[in-house]
Amino acid sequence: MYDQGYILKYKFEDDNKQGLIKIALKYDPNTKVPAIRSLERVSRPGLRQYAKPAEIKRVINGLGVAILSTSKGVLTDKQAKAQNVGGEVLCYIS
Repeated sequence: MYDQGYILKYKFEDDNKQGLIKIALKYDPNTKVPAIRSLERVSRPGLRQYAKPAEIKRVINGLGVAILSTSKGVLTDKQAKAQNVGGEVLCYIS
């Protein structure tokens, strides 16, 4: 999400029990509108959603991003299509 321009910066912190990730979301400097307008969870524990490379939906006609969990790691929809891998669709971001 950092590479796609939705996150301003992030930082990993070590905690005694488990690590923390602090995320600063990105906002438009003039209008103060957040870069992430909607985040839709697709796959859930009771109903997993899988897609082949040809079946991956375009989010807002290519302006949004779909996040997939694949055998090659967590990828965006464009990266998954370029590598010709499918996987579990985690969420849609626009």
